[in-house]
Order: sequence, then C-alpha cells, then structure tokens
Amino acid sequence: MEKKIYYYTDELNDDFAEKSINPIKIDENYKYVHKNVFWKIGSFIVYRLIALPIAFVYSKCVHKLKVIGKEKLKEAKGKGYFTYQNHTQVILDTLMPTLINFPRKAHIVAHPDNVSIPVLGGFNKMMGGFPIPSDIKTTKNFLSAMEYFLSKKNVIAVYPEAHVWPYYTKIRNFVSTSFKYPVKYKVPCFAYTTTYNKRDNKKPQIIVYIDGPFYADENLSAKKAEQDLRDRVYKKMVERCKNSNVEFYTYIKQEAKENVND
Repeated sequence: MEKKIYYYTDELNDDFAEKSINPIKIDENYKYVHKNVFWKIGSFIVYRLIALPIAFVYSKCVHKLKVIGKEKLKEAKGKGYFTYQNHTQVILDTLMPTLINFPRKAHIVAHPDNVSIPVLGGFNKMMGGFPIPSDIKTTKNFLSAMEYFLSKKNVIAVYPEAHVWPYYTKIRNFVSTSFKYPVKYKVPCFAYTTTYNKRDNKKPQIIVYIDGPFYADENLSAKKAEQDLRDRVYKKMVERCKNSNVEFYTYIKQEAKENVND
C-alpha cells in the first residue's frame, strides 16, 4: 500500500481531512431535538436500518474492526454517558459510535460541516450528528439537547482532538473543555482508543480499546474536576495507543522537515 507523509506544526489545530463545504451557522434557530413523529420514524429508519448495517459491514470488511472491553459499558447501565476517542478515520469515526454503543443511540459532537451537506446533512442529523453551536446564544439549546439525550440514556460521543489525522498512532494533546459536560451532568465517561495492527500488504486492522467508567472527582471544584477527568482519560489513551504495531502514515513535525531540506 502507498504510504503518505504528513507534515504538521500544531497538534491542536492542524487538520488533514479534505474539506470543500461551506458550513451552515448553528444559531439559536437550529433544532437539536426533534419530537415530530415523522422525524422519529425517519430517524429510526436511517439510524437503525441503514446506518447500523453499513457501519457493521464497512468496519468489518474494510478495517477488520475489533472492540476490546465493551463489557465495561454495562457499568453505566441505567444512565447516559460520554465517550472520548482519538480522531484517526474520516469515514469510520462517523460510524463507530453507532456500532460500538449499540443498542443505545449515539449523538456525535461534530463540526457544523457534518450537517451542512445538501440532503446528506439531514441524514447525518438522523444518524446522530450533534453540531457544535456557532455562537453563545445557541449554547443554551446545545446544553438542553445534551441533557435531554442523557435523560434518554443515550450516548454523547466526543473526539477531543477535534481534527482528523488519518491512521495516526499516538494521542495528540487535547484541551479539557469537553470534559466539563460529564462533570456538569454527573454521568460517567469512557475512553475509546483506536489502535492499528499490522496486516501484510493491506491496510492495518483497527482495534478499539474501551476503558472506564471514569467519574468526576466530586471533592474538587468543577474546573479542577474537569481537568482531572481529562488527565485520567488522556493517560489511559496514551497507554493504550502503545498497542499499535504499525505506522501506516508518517507524521513529521514541520521543524523536522525544514532540517531535512537544509
């Protein structure tokens, strides 16, 4: 397989996903929760009868996906929860929350790009696309929807690295901001770590490790609990990513590239 080399300068902000979409504005008029019966029927068909089978076939046939530790999710029985996963696949990362968290519905916190594509944007909403608000006014609606989904024992899936780095085998640094939600709603979270296993002359097998549940430390202030929760999840993901045994794509920091050219 042809290997690629990516040069980066900023772990937090560099994005290697190809984009050609003008995202819509997620303002106070954006509807996060749909209670219309026809929407619910359409969502059920798209999510359960279309997205789930596609996720299963694609993940198994193309990536030979294997999930280790799913039994740990039983510890969150009777309540909604958050998942935090490294962002290393363009297509599969939109499908894994649907597949891994079955039979629960997963809502994927995503950039507005994901719901901005004509026609497909609507399907992405039905598949669980949960776009980040574009302004402070919309944040209230975003949080209300999050609380509603958790009350229904749904899953909120987060990719804290924010940007896609295809087949990257380490864990990039990420901020603690998204960890304020499990602190605020007093629900558990899980670490989902995508790793890569070598296969001869083929794309690597993807193995996802599930760890948790992680709960916020109630003895700390909200801000410190947020950071503490982030640090514990990050530490576990860094530990798990060492199980990758192949580097399918190479990532080189920009300074290193400049030194080579010199």
